[in-house]
Amino acid sequence: MESVLPHNPGFFHGASVVELGRRLRAGDVTCIELTQASLDSITKLNPYLNAFVHVDAQGALDQAAWADSELGAGRDHGPLHGIPIAIKDNIDTFDMPTTYGSAHFATHRPTKDAACVARLRAAGAIVVGKTLTHEFAFGPTGDRSAQGATHNPWDLSRMTGGSSAGSAAAVAAGLVPLAIGTDTGGSIRIPSGLCGAVGFKPGVGTVPMEGVFPLSKTLDHVGPIGNNLEDVAIAFSTISGQSDAEHAPVAGLRAGWIDVHSFGPADRLVTSSIKLQAQKLFGNLEVIQGIEDMIMPLRVAMADIQRREAYEVHAQRVAERPELFEAEVLERLRMSASVKEEAYVTALSARLELTAAITRYFDDFDVLVMPTLPITAPMLDQREVVIDGRMVSVRDAVLSLTSAWNITGLPAVSIPAGFVNGLPVGLQVIAAPDRDLWLIDQLRHCQRVAK
Repeated sequence: MESVLPHNPGFFHGASVVELGRRLRAGDVTCIELTQASLDSITKLNPYLNAFVHVDAQGALDQAAWADSELGAGRDHGPLHGIPIAIKDNIDTFDMPTTYGSAHFATHRPTKDAACVARLRAAGAIVVGKTLTHEFAFGPTGDRSAQGATHNPWDLSRMTGGSSAGSAAAVAAGLVPLAIGTDTGGSIRIPSGLCGAVGFKPGVGTVPMEGVFPLSKTLDHVGPIGNNLEDVAIAFSTISGQSDAEHAPVAGLRAGWIDVHSFGPADRLVTSSIKLQAQKLFGNLEVIQGIEDMIMPLRVAMADIQRREAYEVHAQRVAERPELFEAEVLERLRMSASVKEEAYVTALSARLELTAAITRYFDDFDVLVMPTLPITAPMLDQREVVIDGRMVSVRDAVLSLTSAWNITGLPAVSIPAGFVNGLPVGLQVIAAPDRDLWLIDQLRHCQRVAK
């Protein structure tokens, strides 16, 4: 098993943005030095990972020189000032190519930053480059892109998951301490779970989508991937504009465990290992009753909304230049054309009803808890996997536990939950609407107590 971890990581492997900021302000390190450390780590490890598809070394160093001069003049732009960060390649950046992972946009260069990128730059963050996305973010495996596949840093023969493949691998391997991804059915949480990073899908509508290439306008979210919850909270506050004032811990936090076997086959070693970690964090877990009746309606609504909206975005390209698509993505888009208006309208209505029904669980629980995925990372290009004696498509398996929280729009985070057979697994925690930072703060408190 060839790996770039844990013995040969990049400079930022496990690093804390808060600690880096303290060192910057104490004069122990400069913004240029941090940026150069990121560039050196990318040079060393990206040939193995293929996490970055474009790096603007000179532009990043120029940004860092400005950040150093601002600090020297007493102008501190906040906790991300001078911190290197990576941006998924379906999010626009004015100063470097944005290809959306597709040959259709091989030479595309946006004229302005996406809103979330503009907010990061205003906060002093240093954008070092663009990370690989599954083509048009339409896939959960991270190995179908005009730029190839991103490799899992824990085992280079395995996939990262997608579609924010490069962002998760870049953070997990230590190339940058933070990266931005997008999530339509699990695309931040899936690669974070498989690579051992913290990945946060905020609540719907909390981060502006302007300048983000759409996959599904109803289901798309933008969020951060980092080494720890505190850093992710800082990044989310920056791109959302929400106050980062810490919430007081809830005494006797009530955590409801979702039985993943209701969602389909799950590796029993994976689920038992993750449940043990959840019990260490939350203590007693009460199994939630009744959610199994919603699983099929959730999946139908998810599929009909995503497919209809994705096809609307790409219909002209499918008709006029199909040869420029990656074959697997083209096949999914052609299948998506079959979703008619009536089914789409029905799915939108079902989405509202399902969201209301699931939100009622928060009358009895503060958070809902479950694995991020029912398996560890499959091999690159693997399309079927045996789980608990059953053959399942890899796509269905990796999406099985995450997509419900895009349909409902609830904030959901994947945090590392140890290893199974040498590969990372993730614990997923979901909160009620409008409790994004509250969720992260409660988890931080639980982690402190568990230590």
